[in-house]
Amino acid sequence: MNYYLVGFPGCGKSTLGRELARLTRLPFTDTDTLLEQQQGMRIVELLPLIGVERFRELEIGVLRQVARAPRGIVACGGGTPCQPGNMELMNATGITVWLTTSEERLTARLCLPEHRRKRPQIAALTNEQIAAYVHRTLAERTPHYALAQHRFDATRIETAQETAQTARHLAHLLHLLP
Repeated sequence: MNYYLVGFPGCGKSTLGRELARLTRLPFTDTDTLLEQQQGMRIVELLPLIGVERFRELEIGVLRQVARAPRGIVACGGGTPCQPGNMELMNATGITVWLTTSEERLTARLCLPEHRRKRPQIAALTNEQIAAYVHRTLAERTPHYALAQHRFDATRIETAQETAQTARHLAHLLHLLP
């Protein structure tokens, strides 16, 4: 059974997922990273070449591949849960967790240069435009994220110590640690 982490970009799926995998000794997969490996280029380069529709098709293929894995921690791309059938597939093949934090925290994280560089949809936006993007897109995606079996506050992941503590709390919630 997989443990799928879903939520808005910048909520901590990869950060918390890696730490959760380390704690539980389960394999970790980031669907965005897997897609990049399979396509031989970063998403920021791939998306303009193939367009959103083809990208979403590739993303669904990666999710189906990961869903066949016996057990692991899976960080899903922010838009993955919003495609028809994806949340149903994740809920049928594992435990889903919607990682949440405030719009302000999401905006602050996405405004960091390292986040801008890897997200083509926000790379050229001002901080104010990113805040508007977060507000609008989060409202659109929330109904999909809300189909997750669990909701978990991932606000406290700013330091290594906070991330370890938060991952421990999540592991206990999922009954992955004694």
